[in-house]
Amino acid sequence: MGGPQYDFLSNPLGAVRSTFEKAMASVSDPSSFNSGDWGAMDLFTNFLFDQSHHFQVPVLTPASMRWIKPNTLVRFRGMIQDMLGNEFYVGAYKDGAVWRTNKFMDVSQFPIGPSADTRIWERRLLYCVPVPGLNSWAQISSEAVTDQCMGWTSEQREKRPRAEAECSDMTVSSEEDQGSPSTKKMREGEQPSLASQSRESEIASSSFSLAPVPEGNSLHCLVKVYDSPESELKLNEIFEFVGILASDPEIQEDNVDNDLSNEFCEDPLRHFPPNKVVPRFHCFVHRKLAAQDFLQNNPIIEPKLDMVKGIREALLRHLTAVLGNDDVAAHFMLLHLLSKVHSRVDSLAVGKLSLNLTCFSKEIVSIFGNQLNVVVKNLMPFTHCIPLTVEYLNTASLAPKKNYDINRLETGALQLAEGSHLIVDETKLEAGTLNSLGVENARLLNNLVEWQKVEYDFKYYKMDMTTDVQLLVLSEGKSNILPADVIVPFRPSAANCSEAVTAEALEAWRWYLATVRQLPHSIESEMQQVVENDLVAARQADRSLNAQDLSRWLTMSRLMSLSFGETSLSLEHWQMVKELDRLRKERLK
Repeated sequence: MGGPQYDFLSNPLGAVRSTFEKAMASVSDPSSFNSGDWGAMDLFTNFLFDQSHHFQVPVLTPASMRWIKPNTLVRFRGMIQDMLGNEFYVGAYKDGAVWRTNKFMDVSQFPIGPSADTRIWERRLLYCVPVPGLNSWAQISSEAVTDQCMGWTSEQREKRPRAEAECSDMTVSSEEDQGSPSTKKMREGEQPSLASQSRESEIASSSFSLAPVPEGNSLHCLVKVYDSPESELKLNEIFEFVGILASDPEIQEDNVDNDLSNEFCEDPLRHFPPNKVVPRFHCFVHRKLAAQDFLQNNPIIEPKLDMVKGIREALLRHLTAVLGNDDVAAHFMLLHLLSKVHSRVDSLAVGKLSLNLTCFSKEIVSIFGNQLNVVVKNLMPFTHCIPLTVEYLNTASLAPKKNYDINRLETGALQLAEGSHLIVDETKLEAGTLNSLGVENARLLNNLVEWQKVEYDFKYYKMDMTTDVQLLVLSEGKSNILPADVIVPFRPSAANCSEAVTAEALEAWRWYLATVRQLPHSIESEMQQVVENDLVAARQADRSLNAQDLSRWLTMSRLMSLSFGETSLSLEHWQMVKELDRLRKERLK
């Protein structure tokens, strides 16, 4: 019985070329593909998802860069930080009487003669970075990367004798191997730089990376995307890309003449510092990631009401203890952590619930502020904290700016991924004078809180980019810079009353927050009439109420229902919202 037809993990380009040859058997000109797919993508989608091999694909990290071989199948997770436009390249060319393809490559497999018949195709360039504020528990652990590596290299050792015996078309050609400058280096005895741990030594004995290894824990990538509508990939969205890690040294050394795009456009990495390693990644398949995808143990289970209620009670007890037994603040904190922008009506971001906890002095914030910061980091995958001062406002780069000299979007502190949580600590803010940048930064923060938008500076014009960031403000009095949706005076009655939390409890709470906030929600007609009557009565009793106040009540009622795992508003939960807001207003008197 024969093995699989294609070696997707070790030689994905073999599958691409083979399917191209089969497709060309029925057409005379590759122009009929119009640079689109000829069946290769269906094969990879089937292999990865229908046959459930997705999690066998190694993940590209600074650690795994040491052993992953170029032109093998890998995964990369990152946020789209910049969109560099489209790149034209030689997608197909005629080698004698045979058409060959260069799709998913930077360098042609064989030399292309000056008079060769060629077809120019197009691909999109995305500059992707690690998700800003990604917490350690949401990252793929170094142990998991090493285990992947051990499994992958063991599999390669098993395949190598078979591959040598069969000499199948799916192996890398000897001409390609002999011509590679990296292969020359291996024959000359050069070894990769690896750590001294015994497991990594075993890794080094069976694989060798041709790609340069980045310094530190930050891996940026230039991702090249094919056959994908522009609407599928947007700035600041988080994606997992599955594709091929290209070999940059081959581009930089002997194969410059075979670079497939240098005649049509400049190298997008030309303006980067020489010591900044930015791997090139050719994407086969991509999928947008949400908070659930960053859970290390993500059970695919239905959020049943009894189970959700139990997790909710445990999490609420923990939040209450962290907040010094302030039950009101804990309830609002829970609703805040569940909030998200689920729609937009004109300029209004519906669903957001920014929270301003007041009565935070410098002494109180040193205790409860630090505890809150730790709790949020343990629960949410992407978190940030800004200690707001006059100096910070006067010097910080909050808005992303386009630098036309290098044709790059330079990031700012407010270029955040969807679902990020931001704590702004105003307790360090003292009297001072804001310069023009400080005034601009204050305005940017105000717009983020109020409209969930960040203004990007493109030098000749500015553009508002929508975002979805949960924002928690800690201040002594009501914040004058950040107009939060809910203001709750903090009333702790005890300190250091929180207990140690088990790993199992943290996993359950993370699953709960990531899952229930994605549930749909509706208000039945009978309940809608009750809500409308109460809102009218409240408006008549207090003429100062405005549309945003009424919108806040509706948002809180939605979040209260979801916190119990319910998808429609009940009278009980509506009454809970009204009582919770009554207790909050009593504190404001």
